[in-house]
Amino acid sequence: MNDPVRAWHRLAGGSVLLDGFHALKHALRFGAEVPVAVTADRRAALALADELAPDVRDTLDALLSEVPRETYASLVPRPHPTAVAALAVRPSREANLRTLAHAPRSAPVVVLDQPRNLGNAGAVIRLAAGFGANGVVTTGTLDPWHPTVVRGGAGLHFATAVERLDVDELPRGPLFALDPEGEDIRGVKLPDDAVLAFGSERSGLSAELRSRTDHLLALPMRPQVSSYNLATSVAMTLYHWSATGGAPAS
Repeated sequence: MNDPVRAWHRLAGGSVLLDGFHALKHALRFGAEVPVAVTADRRAALALADELAPDVRDTLDALLSEVPRETYASLVPRPHPTAVAALAVRPSREANLRTLAHAPRSAPVVVLDQPRNLGNAGAVIRLAAGFGANGVVTTGTLDPWHPTVVRGGAGLHFATAVERLDVDELPRGPLFALDPEGEDIRGVKLPDDAVLAFGSERSGLSAELRSRTDHLLALPMRPQVSSYNLATSVAMTLYHWSATGGAPAS
């Protein structure tokens, strides 16, 4: 690319920011379209690729443009230690909705009901991608493609379908919601087509989602411990699904 900085400014408003080497690596592995990528240290970035991601090393070699460190820092809100950044094309909403609606599903959909914390949402998307979940849906106002969420997800938004929907738009399937008053999850086998819902970090499940829930489930927890972190709750639930019959996508 002759002028990566000009291309960056032209594309930035409508693209997904991939912040750091690992976000770019994951996005490329899962088929993201990346029109521009920059680094303040091309040699170091390619050395990282040799060590950690030889499968995308040649792609990175062709894609990465080196720019002065000051220029790199001016393009991103918070410079990453790897000094790598890229812009990717966001998957279309229509494509994600098709993925979420596909039946029969071989893995659950994770629903974050009115989440508040951007970093927690990113961590959940990273977990969901690792377990091969069909998708991650948020309700409420949080944008699951916010740059801070993408950073927390390490670019793995491109490994699963990520969308914001209203409760009445949720994918079909038996809706299991996590709640301290629910049935102990250890006695329940979660089906592959389950929709797994988790309430917000502060207020739990919304009344609207609770009214649509088919099953309330509770995670094992020692008395007097008030709650788990959202990402921890999702990890425990997806692990339970995988250990009782489900499995990560190959």
